[in-house]
Amino acid sequence: NLDQLLGTFFQLIMFLVLFAAVFGGAISNALPKGVGYLDFLMAGIIVQTVAFGSTTTAIAICNDLQKGIVDRFRSLPMSTAAVLNGHIISDLLRNGLSTIVIIAVGLLIGFRSSASFTDWLMIAGIIMLFTLAFSWLMAIMGVVAKSVEAVQWLTFIIIFPLTFASSAFVPTAGMPSYLEFFATNQPITQIIEAVRALMLGTPIGNHGWLAVAWCLGMLIIAVPIATWLFRNKTSN
Repeated sequence: NLDQLLGTFFQLIMFLVLFAAVFGGAISNALPKGVGYLDFLMAGIIVQTVAFGSTTTAIAICNDLQKGIVDRFRSLPMSTAAVLNGHIISDLLRNGLSTIVIIAVGLLIGFRSSASFTDWLMIAGIIMLFTLAFSWLMAIMGVVAKSVEAVQWLTFIIIFPLTFASSAFVPTAGMPSYLEFFATNQPITQIIEAVRALMLGTPIGNHGWLAVAWCLGMLIIAVPIATWLFRNKTSN
């Protein structure tokens, strides 16, 4: 869907440029010495992009269920899970393209990374794993929601607080204590910090294995639940 891709790309570019231009001067003093705001921001924008991009999976699955195309598939010799897998794979491809666009635009406006080739492979692996995990979570929303409008607000109230109450745009140390505890220990922050450390060449600490553990945990929970819910809903 070319219109969808173009809309996504333009939205990402606007987010990156506006956040860097509007907040860069105000937040730069709170960052570690020698780290520019754009370099700090890139990991957060990428992970936010993947999180919001995964809502497309929920909307597409809900549309399929509402418009009856799944009923046609039931007459064909195909697995029930093929519909879910197809949307997840397309989401992986779409978010991969979005990530490439974001990095390219970031490089054009001044982003610089000290990551090695191995570091970039690790970054790609973490982002792909996060995309799969979050897309399967959104697949659950797409199955349980009764309309596309319901999908939109359900996914919004999950993704918005997770991405903005994280280290995506500002260090968590400057947040109120109750919010800092949540922001520091929630999964989005662990994934952002792992990607950020690899991009900037700083010690990754526990963020690497915690990011992988969160993603694998989400997959272990979401895949069977989404598959069972979808099979149960389409078998009636």
